[in-house]
Amino acid sequence: MSESKSRPPQDRPWESGWAPDTTRAPGTRRLWLAGTLALATITACVTAITVLDSESGEPEARAAEPTTLSSSAPGGLISFATPSEDATEKPGGDRTEPTPTPSASVSSASPSPKPGKKAPKPPKASPAPSKHPKPPSTHGISIRSVNFPDRYWRVRDGYVRLDQIGSGPEQREDATFQRVAGLADSSCYSFTTADGRYLRHRSFVLVANMNDGSSLFGKDATFCPRYWSASGTLTLESVNYPGRFLRHRNFQLRLDPYENSRLYHSDTSFQMVAGLD
Repeated sequence: MSESKSRPPQDRPWESGWAPDTTRAPGTRRLWLAGTLALATITACVTAITVLDSESGEPEARAAEPTTLSSSAPGGLISFATPSEDATEKPGGDRTEPTPTPSASVSSASPSPKPGKKAPKPPKASPAPSKHPKPPSTHGISIRSVNFPDRYWRVRDGYVRLDQIGSGPEQREDATFQRVAGLADSSCYSFTTADGRYLRHRSFVLVANMNDGSSLFGKDATFCPRYWSASGTLTLESVNYPGRFLRHRNFQLRLDPYENSRLYHSDTSFQMVAGLD
């Protein structure tokens, strides 16, 4: 067919006797390749079926039996694993050996201590005065100042002062007291005079009054010892005013708040000695 021949209208190709050129139709080679591949596939399948049929006379392999995994699989799951050659199951074979308890391992690792050996004690500390030192005399005590060792507590005109005590029996009796268990706290001290009065603070000044039985009086007349050192020197702290200690100032005994000074420590330090009466 001539290449110059005009192509008829596409809507009526038969009217002029024109027909499409199929000598070089597109995709022919690919169609041949696809057919060849399909034929090879069919041949392979037929060969495989023939081989399987020839082997059908052999005994079938033993079917896998479902086994329930009690230890390695979650509860309710079934594993289709082929059982082992040893069909006899050993009892307790799925259990692991128990590990030794901590107590057993500790006891085997460290031998028990031999009886009769005591633990070493810490070194002894220097002896400190007891919380309630005994009074030097059964007849009473006198209280002496540390920084004025020639002066003692003495009741004079109802007040307690630091005085130099002469040889007169009246002065010596006024400077002698009985130390008793604290009225408000038995672990602390209260002090009484020869005529039965108690030493108490009133407006922070130490005076001698008769006990009226009130709770306030008991607290005002109770003082707790605090030791500055092991020498027996002590200071007396108020029960109802913690942080205030008996101190002499201008030789007058009174309650003053704590001060971190050498003078304050000296003025609040006293020693209990044998009664002067």
